[in-house]
Amino acid sequence: EICSSPLSVLDLYLFKVSTSAPGSSQGKGSVSLLGSRRLFFDTHALVCLLEENGFTTQQSEVIVSALVKIMNTNLDMIYKDMVTKVQQEIALQQVMSHIGAVKKDMIILEKSEFSALRSENEKIKLELQQIKKQVMDEITKVRADNKLNLNLEKSRVKELYSLNERKLLEMRTEIVELHAQQDRALTQTDRKIDTEVADLKTMLESHKLDNIKYLAGSVFTCLTVALGFYRLWI
Repeated sequence: EICSSPLSVLDLYLFKVSTSAPGSSQGKGSVSLLGSRRLFFDTHALVCLLEENGFTTQQSEVIVSALVKIMNTNLDMIYKDMVTKVQQEIALQQVMSHIGAVKKDMIILEKSEFSALRSENEKIKLELQQIKKQVMDEITKVRADNKLNLNLEKSRVKELYSLNERKLLEMRTEIVELHAQQDRALTQTDRKIDTEVADLKTMLESHKLDNIKYLAGSVFTCLTVALGFYRLWI
């Protein structure tokens, strides 16, 4: 087939290869890939399209052959890690058989080992109940002892408190007496100080009079001596 209008170089570069459904009829240029896997690709139409855009027949066939090889290589790489439906069903059957074997093993274990585990668990439960009872008895005993100790401690604290109160009263009485004694001692000391101060004042007055008399006698003596020297001098 010849296309109605020629394509540019960019259109040729962006040309997309179309594929038909697996149930459709094979075209003139169909290519078989990977044995049972078939892709339908109209190579003749692409050759004609390349010839219309200036390529020779040989060049067009070489380009189409290269495209087919590239597509085969890409599809080989894509389908390399994929499995078929038959392989998937086989793997599923194998997994189901393994699961069945595991279920059988679980049933056997449940009948043998699980029964032993149940009996062991029952035994452990009984031991735990006994231990729990012992622990509760110990806790009750400890609580009773602590309560008794607390009551004894409270009574002891009350006795100490009353004793301290009596001691405080005695100390307050002693302090009041000491204050009274100090007040009496201070009063006596003040009286003594006043008496001594009065005596000192009296002594000072007498000393002043004696000093005045001594000074007056000294002055009179000096005047007499001076008059004597004056008369002798004259």
